[in-house]
Amino acid sequence: MLEDYGLAQSCFLIYCDNMSAIDISKNPVQCSRTKHIDIKHHFIRDLVEDKILSLEFVPSEKQLADILTKALDFHKHVTLR
Repeated sequence: MLEDYGLAQSCFLIYCDNMSAIDISKNPVQCSRTKHIDIKHHFIRDLVEDKILSLEFVPSEKQLADILTKALDFHKHVTLR
């Protein structure tokens, strides 16, 4: 869809504050801990393997999405704003 508007992007970057999720997405080997994970997470791992998606770590205190997804105290809200 982006290509229809003249915007080409080879790899989408998603910031994540969960190192375990990032490690699972980068590890193509399925182990006993990951066999019960929902199918949507395996889909993300496939996108990372195909170099369509990239997950990068960002500390929780700098996670800008928190302002839209969590109830924050005043100081945290002002900092992220």
